[in-house]
Amino acid sequence: MTSRTPQAGDRDPPPASQAAASDRSAGLRTVIDAAIAQAGGRLPFDRYMALALYAPGLGYYARDSRQFGTMPASGSDFVTAPEMSPLFGRALAAQVAQVLADTGTDTVVEFGAGSGALAVQLLQDLDGLGATVRRYAIVEVSSALRARQQERLASYGDRVRWLDAMPERIEGVVVGNEVLDAMPVTLLCWTGREWLERGVAVDPGSGGLCWADAPTALRPPLDGPDDAHFVPGTVTEVHPQAEAFVATVAERLARGAALFIDYGFPEREFYLPERTGGTLMCHRAHRADADPLQDPGEKDLTAHVNFTGIALAAQDAGCDVLGYATQGRFLLNCGLAALMQSADVPARVAAHRLVAEHEMGELFKVIAFGRGVGAELIGFMTGDRTHTL
Repeated sequence: MTSRTPQAGDRDPPPASQAAASDRSAGLRTVIDAAIAQAGGRLPFDRYMALALYAPGLGYYARDSRQFGTMPASGSDFVTAPEMSPLFGRALAAQVAQVLADTGTDTVVEFGAGSGALAVQLLQDLDGLGATVRRYAIVEVSSALRARQQERLASYGDRVRWLDAMPERIEGVVVGNEVLDAMPVTLLCWTGREWLERGVAVDPGSGGLCWADAPTALRPPLDGPDDAHFVPGTVTEVHPQAEAFVATVAERLARGAALFIDYGFPEREFYLPERTGGTLMCHRAHRADADPLQDPGEKDLTAHVNFTGIALAAQDAGCDVLGYATQGRFLLNCGLAALMQSADVPARVAAHRLVAEHEMGELFKVIAFGRGVGAELIGFMTGDRTHTL
């Protein structure tokens, strides 16, 4: 859920934090081992990923540690756009305000609010734009993150509410910044003859976690080339949980728009033959690695988003796709350049990372879908790539 680029000043965590991490990881291993045994010796990767990220009190997002920050010295593992620059929220607020005005609604629902930084930015800037936001609802599955958000947003009182589950009916604007990439994925492996689903088991020799594959009817959702398109040994992901989540949001969105910002590709780019290792990665102390089985619960697990699948899920649930663009183009359409002109030099440098092609500007995308929206959204006035989905 992040700009997961190594930062200057990377260093190893101090011994005390390493000991605490070891204790937490051992506790989570006990939970994972029990789940593997209950599943008959092999746990599908999506279930493993769910435990590694969300097991109560032990998973990466359920632990009482800091995930978000600009530098490793803060104890963080990665930086997201709202932490990088408050101008991210100010630009996004312009788009949110337009939809609220067009639909006559007054509610914002944010999924996975992280540190609460984006919620603060949106509330401040929507007020400044004269938008009426009577209710800001946060759906947060992590009790540890919810506690931090409540502390940060305490000054807004009852205007901000926390929900345990998605509302049954949504009228307003839904926001999700780097939410879809943290949803468990299914891993597939191509042998050259058949697809296997990757799972996790306990190595009988070392006692560590290891891969365990099994035949499956699943395959990447490509309409064009057949399986020969893939190089033998390819590992890739499919995203049933993210697509099911988006379908539910779309079904419950009675009036308004949903805006999801994340890194990823349209389907044809996601399943390029040269992408033989897939996109699954881990992040810890602003460093990346490709071993999700090591130190479960102590690092982020993430996979890029297949935005074609997200668009189809929303459409199948009855919503219109309102736009799809790079984050850079979206933010510039929403007035980021003017905001940067009035900022000081350090703030401009930070905001530049949001739009620079070699930073977050090109890899990160924004997709919008909705129901009952009459206006052409300002964030997609130029550079709309919906035709590529």
